[in-house]
Amino acid sequence: MQQVILEAKNISKDFHDPITIQVLKDITFSISKGEFVSMVGKSGSGKSTLLYVLSTMDTDFEGELLIDGESTREKSESHLAHIRNEKIGFVFQFHYLWNEFTVLENVMLPGLKLGKFSEQEVEHRAIERLRRLDIEKLALKKASQISGGEKQRVALARALINDPLIIMGDEPTGNLDKKNSEIVFELFKKMSAELNQTLLIVTHDPGFAERTQRIIELEDGRILKH
Repeated sequence: MQQVILEAKNISKDFHDPITIQVLKDITFSISKGEFVSMVGKSGSGKSTLLYVLSTMDTDFEGELLIDGESTREKSESHLAHIRNEKIGFVFQFHYLWNEFTVLENVMLPGLKLGKFSEQEVEHRAIERLRRLDIEKLALKKASQISGGEKQRVALARALINDPLIIMGDEPTGNLDKKNSEIVFELFKKMSAELNQTLLIVTHDPGFAERTQRIIELEDGRILKH
């Protein structure tokens, strides 16, 4: 039996603005270690809302979320922040790099924040992640000096720095051209195959989704298939 990394149990969520609208309805599924899963659905289907819930950034919902077998219910914000930093790596459509920092410093940031390793060890780990993604040569460049495709690969290295249990992506190829989208997809695939890295990626790109191991499809806040 593969280890279950993330489990959603009967998750529902309402928005109140000013009338009440149910945006997630009874969402139940789990993701196991090493799975490469994509989440698809039309705009407004609830994908990004669900990702925020699954990433512990939004705690205002009904139901239960377990990460690595631990319920996130009634946990303090500082405890949830620690879970996010230690167990979840994030890759967004926009890379959110600090332009005035070097590539290496950007990758090191979550590792320094976690405080599990010395600065020297974090630097060593960061260089190792850059090497793995074939961008070690960019280490000392400022983030403002590299291309969009390179920035997304740096964001991926940063997401890997703390050896997260799961990487969550919100349209990580949405801002990239076809060539760079393909590079990022191949890196995800490699991470899943070689590192047994668990991945949950929200995407609008049907070609991307079709090549993942499993598709979770949302419509009007419900799961159509998983």
